[in-house]
Amino acid sequence: MSYGHLFPRLRSAAGPAWRAYVGHPFVTSLGDGSLPRDAFLGYLVQDYLFLRHFSRAWALAVTKAETLEEMRYAAAAVNALLNDEMALHVQLCARAGVCQGALESAEERLETLAYTRFVMDAGHMGDFLDLLVALAPCVMGYGEIGLRLRSDGAGGPYAEWIETYGGDAYQALCHDVGRLMDSAAARRIGAPLEDSPRWPSLAGRFRVATVLETRFWDMGLAMGDLAAPAEA
Repeated sequence: MSYGHLFPRLRSAAGPAWRAYVGHPFVTSLGDGSLPRDAFLGYLVQDYLFLRHFSRAWALAVTKAETLEEMRYAAAAVNALLNDEMALHVQLCARAGVCQGALESAEERLETLAYTRFVMDAGHMGDFLDLLVALAPCVMGYGEIGLRLRSDGAGGPYAEWIETYGGDAYQALCHDVGRLMDSAAARRIGAPLEDSPRWPSLAGRFRVATVLETRFWDMGLAMGDLAAPAEA
């Protein structure tokens, strides 16, 4: 998969950091079904909290946008996150006995705090393109991981998660974000991109966000039975 022109360049520039992210043991064990249930549940709880801030970041993108097309896409992303992706987390957690109230009251771990505040800071300090680059490792990385696991025939207890991110709808979203990134870069930088004075900053921001994604997987593996408790 390419997901446009800018994203593959950023992924390549990230080097080993990207490979560590998409090939993380959390991902591998999720694919073969060996991931401990408590580790997955703990990850889901933190990812729910993460998505609240991710939604805010896309809402910030509306204010950073320069065109109606950019504004419309960012606004649509907020709607999809709040009403679709977060709903999936609520459903999966409910089946495991963790109600939405417990999700809302869960404490953010340091890994969640570090990642979400990094993304928001990128948006506040930079422009629309800076924010997209900080958001891209999450959006595109989940698409790459989901597509690979789905193509490998992974199923088992985490089949619904794999199908969500490897399925046609999410893959279409990744291609849309890739095109949005390309158009944002062309509007603000032009070509050749790597010759721009902004390239080192953009590549560095993408790499840091990728490392923070990897730390999120580390957190998931380490949580074990620390998942949020069910409401009595």
